[in-house]
Amino acid sequence: MYWGYSTAYRQSFQPIWQTTFQQALAMIRSAVQGERHDELFYEELIRLAPDQMQRNIIASIRDDERGHNQMFRSMYKELTGQEIGPSPEVPFQKPVSYLDGIVSALFGELSAVEKYRSIWSGLPAGVYQNTLLGIILDEQKHAAKYNYLFALNQKR
Repeated sequence: MYWGYSTAYRQSFQPIWQTTFQQALAMIRSAVQGERHDELFYEELIRLAPDQMQRNIIASIRDDERGHNQMFRSMYKELTGQEIGPSPEVPFQKPVSYLDGIVSALFGELSAVEKYRSIWSGLPAGVYQNTLLGIILDEQKHAAKYNYLFALNQKR
């Protein structure tokens, strides 16, 4: 016979990043709203990169981010029946230097992981949560790439 802890006696546990479905939808909308700013930021980093290998790394991250935004837009449309309109133009601030831009991008990716974890918790199980998990893993991969670029350029 197998003995285990009965869930009937367990207190209701909620992770600190737990969100509701409505909060998750608002966070998806917010994630998409900053896409133009992010695009300009990545283009500036590509322009500042000291060599083609680094430009290629940043371009691959930029391309992943474009895909993420399309997935967020599609999820939002399927879940609400509404489209997310174009983002309002926001003033773009260029990074002070390539290395400062890399640091900013690194922490932006880590911040996205935290935000997307909250979105994940508010979405229905299945394809939506699985899609968010893939996006979260990409963001972690991006952070690792930016960490590599930072270390590479520290030597210079």
